[in-house]
Amino acid sequence: MRHPLDQGQVTLPPPAPHPGAPGCCRSHRILDCAQLVPTAQMGKLRWREEERLAPGHTGRPRPLRNLLLLLWTLLNCGLGVNAQGPGEWTPWGSWSRCSSSCGRGLSVRRRQCVRFPREELCWGDTHEYRLCQLPECPPGAVPFRDLQCALYNGHPVLGTQKTYQWVPFYGAPNQCDLNCLAEGHDFYHSFGRVLDGTPCRPGTQGLCVAGRCLSAGCDGLLGSDAREDRCGRCGGANDSCLFVQRVFRDAGAFAGYWNVTLIPEGARHIRAAHRSRNHLALMGGDGRYVFNGNWAVSPPGTYEAAGTRVVYTRVTGSEETLRAAGPTSEDLLLQVLLQEPNPGVEFEFWLPRERYGPFQAEAQAQGWSLRQPQPREVDPQSPESPAAPTVIPPRTPGPTPDPCPPCPDTRGRAHRLLHYCGSDFVFRARVLGRVRQAQETRYEVRVQLIYKNRSPLRALEYVWAPSRCPCPPLALHRDYLLAARRLISPDGTQDWLLLPHAGYARPWSPAEDSRVRLAARHCPL
Repeated sequence: MRHPLDQGQVTLPPPAPHPGAPGCCRSHRILDCAQLVPTAQMGKLRWREEERLAPGHTGRPRPLRNLLLLLWTLLNCGLGVNAQGPGEWTPWGSWSRCSSSCGRGLSVRRRQCVRFPREELCWGDTHEYRLCQLPECPPGAVPFRDLQCALYNGHPVLGTQKTYQWVPFYGAPNQCDLNCLAEGHDFYHSFGRVLDGTPCRPGTQGLCVAGRCLSAGCDGLLGSDAREDRCGRCGGANDSCLFVQRVFRDAGAFAGYWNVTLIPEGARHIRAAHRSRNHLALMGGDGRYVFNGNWAVSPPGTYEAAGTRVVYTRVTGSEETLRAAGPTSEDLLLQVLLQEPNPGVEFEFWLPRERYGPFQAEAQAQGWSLRQPQPREVDPQSPESPAAPTVIPPRTPGPTPDPCPPCPDTRGRAHRLLHYCGSDFVFRARVLGRVRQAQETRYEVRVQLIYKNRSPLRALEYVWAPSRCPCPPLALHRDYLLAARRLISPDGTQDWLLLPHAGYARPWSPAEDSRVRLAARHCPL
């Protein structure tokens, strides 16, 4: 883009030819210069004149004449008087101050083209504009275009002595002309171009420069075509990140929250979608739900999570989508709240190359298929190997001489089916603490995956066993599949999760996970 007033071209005057050698270079052809052949003898430059000598010449060129001829040849032939290429730019000058005192504006820098006669103009622009962002303007500040229209208030226009009050008019074809509407009248007048740095329209990102509406590229230059790639690099080629695109297809035989995928820190261009009566749910790194958590359906809208804005939409036809530009500042967990069989949840995001390896290792360590993730909790700590069936440790005799009796055998499909169908809650949990009281034992557990629930469960719960010697006992820092019942006191002041004696409490393993899912299909409706 060339500035209309300052073309920035500097033409150097041609060097004056020597009187004794007129017309050395004519019509873009070097005629006589080609006949001056330099040769080297004993380290000194000597010129042979192969032209016919003028009458009366002694055959020996005079040193002064040869020196002048050499200088003239270098100036006319060596410095490019007849070159056909473009000139050369001077270095860019410094950036000017921002055109605005608040909000968005622009600054400009300039350069000049240096060229000899017959050289072409330099290729490129004499001016370069960049966006400058200052603190937001205070409330009530008059917009820049309004100020420009107000300059003509009270001044005669249109060849009459009548004056008007002017306000901006945005219905004209060229939005970078100063089109102003006469207040109280049905006409507008164009006062030429707006000043550089004027917003093209309210609420848009473009700025007017030399009568054109330009937007800034990712390099901050107005009119630039530079764009961020999917990895967030300006002008990149998507080669510093990897594209993760998968479909979560677990059938989902029962209602509850199912883990879909971990969205690692640094993810960009996140998208998830499905078509069903189920609901997407998003959990932050602190264990709190961003939306659709605790069995409560949130309204569509924009939510703040992990340093980015998450746009959650739900339209008629049972279609839900989740979108976020990123990058995320912490891990997020994407879940689906199943109310009917899962037809598939599609998700995708771009991940930096250095983060893809840990993400893949975490998925594999949790037993999460990379092609078809299973609904298992992603534990930020290093995973433990599946626990073997718990063996009751020997107890040290205490004040009470009676030891805990052995627990009855609770193995088998019938026992699993009985407790799964007859319980109010079935979930996977990790035991965090244990307190033995007079006639009961209280476990503090962290809920990791819900298979069945008749009311919402919190991330941390207490599970009560009605004995100091619960059967089966639960070991600390192990993962279990638990079937519990809800017990409410007669006065309604106490609400317990009760683990029945000899109930269903199995150490979690992939095999037991599959068995409990199968049991869900055989419960009577």
